[in-house]
Amino acid sequence: MVLLLRVIISADQARRVQIEELPESLDALVDFIKEKLQLQGNFQLQFEDPEFQNARCDLSDISELPAERAVLHIKWKGHSAYEDPLERSQSLGSISSLDTASLSSSKGISPATSPSPSPTTSGNLRSASEWPCPFLIPALSLDVELKLRKGNEAYEKTKKSIDVTRDIKTDILDKLAHAAFAIKAYPQPHEVESIAVALITKYPCLRDVDGNGYDGWLGSIRNKFNNFRAKLRLAGCSDVSLNSKRKTDGETGPYTLKKAKRGEINHFPEHPNQQDDASLEQQRKLLVEASKKAKIDQKFIRETMEMTFSLRRRELVDDQPMVTEVQDRWPALFFKEQIDAEFFRITNKMLLTTFRAAVDEYTPKLLRLYRARKAAFGKAMEDVMAKLDDETSDILWHRKDAALRGLPVFLRDEPKELFRECLETDVDDVALQGVAVGILYVREDCGPGTSTRVQNIAVLLEERVVLQDLPDTPTALAYLFGLLYALNISYPKALKYTFETLQNIFMEIGPKCTQRVRSLKNKLAL
Repeated sequence: MVLLLRVIISADQARRVQIEELPESLDALVDFIKEKLQLQGNFQLQFEDPEFQNARCDLSDISELPAERAVLHIKWKGHSAYEDPLERSQSLGSISSLDTASLSSSKGISPATSPSPSPTTSGNLRSASEWPCPFLIPALSLDVELKLRKGNEAYEKTKKSIDVTRDIKTDILDKLAHAAFAIKAYPQPHEVESIAVALITKYPCLRDVDGNGYDGWLGSIRNKFNNFRAKLRLAGCSDVSLNSKRKTDGETGPYTLKKAKRGEINHFPEHPNQQDDASLEQQRKLLVEASKKAKIDQKFIRETMEMTFSLRRRELVDDQPMVTEVQDRWPALFFKEQIDAEFFRITNKMLLTTFRAAVDEYTPKLLRLYRARKAAFGKAMEDVMAKLDDETSDILWHRKDAALRGLPVFLRDEPKELFRECLETDVDDVALQGVAVGILYVREDCGPGTSTRVQNIAVLLEERVVLQDLPDTPTALAYLFGLLYALNISYPKALKYTFETLQNIFMEIGPKCTQRVRSLKNKLAL
């Protein structure tokens, strides 16, 4: 039996290996890989198990390998030719500075002159696919370690946290930033949270008085990471530039669609004059309170959203939070006026005005294309046009609706992934399940055999209604498109050409497009 393997040696090196006859044992397979790839050192094999969504599992028997082809990961034991030396220094980070000092002095090396990890030399680890669990807190400076050791001893007796001075906090945050950056330049929110948890676990004397004990440290760590990356970008470090930001293995999920888009500008604008992370965070909290009031102060919302744009944009691009988190931290971003305003801040284009004008211009041309090639697109296009032909009132409304509903059909995307319908009694049960990006039409429940009318049009993101009570399909689609930009969400693969058409043809953002979209653009220009 021929077996095709993809062997991942390190974070940035993978090899293709073909085995004509499956080895009899796991040891024989390891020996074969060593000889074939000329590897040295000891390692363990892991494979991506298709029965568990390609999650890694340790390979304990040759029979566990998937048939015909498999992806193997090499898990090195000890130091190897492909292991970054910083990985060893990272694993030693949990040893306290006192222990390090005693070891160094016995060899004639002082802690001040001993080598330390540098973010400019840790390129391999920055693309690592696994985040350490638990996170290993690096060694701190000797005086800080002494203070924290005494603080821990006192905490065991009194359960009182120590007063964290500026020197202590600066040293802790600096060391954490260097250690985390050696692994990954853009850790996920839960990975950043694991650092804060590990910190108060190792040093309980640093616990916050209120809450879960680490919220204050979590905010400080986030701000430190943002500032740390900003300094490295200014210094010319390419690993933290937006263009080099990349997904790593194991970071995908049903709604992990985040990436920078071509049309976006000013991803990281500078903070306004006399403002920093702390002051803007205070403004954000005021913004949250103002958003909850029964009578919204639109002027305050508008001015504060403008002021906090740099902080918000950095959070969305760096941390890639889920929509639920954004709703909690920036509820005003989901106001209709602010979606339009945020889109303008990013692209310098008016969202609704530009989109509606494009719909008015292209609706007659699109409908002619649909009718001319209706047979080529089967029942889906026939249903769209038949529904339009059956309408006797609000013809202009229905023509625009049909032009946009037929767009994913004409582009051979998946229209059911974008447009969903349900009865008002099924909104919570059925309609939202599995929807990453979409528009929902809620119809009245008038019983079987009765024609129903649309009661509500809503925008869906990550199985949540984020906007509702919209008047028509063009408005709903415009706001959905604006939210993708505002939240830094990339286009779903099943609707790639539809959203690319909206971007390149309707909104005229970005000079480049795929051949399929360019063909449509040429047809509409005739």
